[in-house]
Amino acid sequence: QVQLVESGGGLVQAGGSLRLSCAASGRTFSSYAMGWFRQAPGKEREFAAVISWSGKRTYYADSVKGRFTISRDNAKNTVYLQMNSLKPEDTAVYYCAADLTPYAIPKVQAGSYDYWGQGTQVTVSS
Repeated sequence: QVQLVESGGGLVQAGGSLRLSCAASGRTFSSYAMGWFRQAPGKEREFAAVISWSGKRTYYADSVKGRFTISRDNAKNTVYLQMNSLKPEDTAVYYCAADLTPYAIPKVQAGSYDYWGQGTQVTVSS
């Protein structure tokens, strides 16, 4: 059983920054890939970023590449999403997710993830 708790969402003006955190329970956090997804109103959940178990591999959706940075601190069982140069179209509920396959290649498909957080709202005003 893994529990994921996101925090750090909020309201920000366009061009601003936010840092999301996702705290994970479980002793094997350091062995699984972690992803961030988002879902805007009326839209399907979409991939934003993923980081490998070691932190050495990261992948980003084209829509966030160059603006968002995913990172992890395995000592703190936490994954982060630094979001800069935010745009109104980044408005969504952001979810972190865990792929419990040990040492798996990072994946962008939501169906590859076993556990999800409850989500944190990010609203970017124009």
